[in-house]
Amino acid sequence: MKYEHIKVERGGEIATVTFNRPDKANALNYRHIEEIEHAALSFREDETARVVVFTGAGKHFNSGADLTGQDPEHPLLTVRRRRRRMGERCIQALREMDQITIAAWKGAAMGGGACIATALDFRIGARDCFMSYPEILIGVNLMWQSLPLCVQLVGPARAKRLVIGGEHIPGPTLLDWGALDEMVEADAVMDKAMEWARHYAGQPPVAAQMIKRSVNAFTSALDRSVMHMDSDQHMLTSQSEDAATAVSAYLAKRLPTFKGN
Repeated sequence: MKYEHIKVERGGEIATVTFNRPDKANALNYRHIEEIEHAALSFREDETARVVVFTGAGKHFNSGADLTGQDPEHPLLTVRRRRRRMGERCIQALREMDQITIAAWKGAAMGGGACIATALDFRIGARDCFMSYPEILIGVNLMWQSLPLCVQLVGPARAKRLVIGGEHIPGPTLLDWGALDEMVEADAVMDKAMEWARHYAGQPPVAAQMIKRSVNAFTSALDRSVMHMDSDQHMLTSQSEDAATAVSAYLAKRLPTFKGN
């Protein structure tokens, strides 16, 4: 696949994947998500890379869905359901990478961008980084089977603050909560991420990869059985009157009044 929205650099034990839409704060459209999934899967055949660092070009890691250039909905429900699961497939591909994965995170990780950050093994954040899940602000649920990833990192109550409350959580708080593994100044994020990458690249790769797989299997044993319907829930909530009210209020920058319908 020829990549349009990401850049993949290989050439040794440490590889990098850069979200490369800086003019859109690395926001995600369907093609961008497809490319990330493809890149993640491509590392199955990479015999050299032991660590993959994910980062964003420009000021932000990844700002989530590109609301300015949404792809048109397909007329068939069967196809719409499959396309809604594209993000879920992307997150699964990232989680199942054999290599150790590290986020070099500056600025925003919002919505789908936060899902990507939580799917990786480690997160090195800039002091200016922040996380938010704005789905609730437009009246829909979080999908991509990513709710458990948030809960596993920060715990149930804090996950509810993020996903139900739609709170904007800054870097120092994320470090305190355990969502970040280390925080540095913005101009040092990539250097620190590469320092971590060199450390993990120096570990015995077979043992490291087996341990990673076991930890992920243990912590996510029930994730898919619980979250398998989240894309269908998203289709339902996105068609509600409350969702239409939320979107209208969001665009008009006014407080919505919800009726529960």
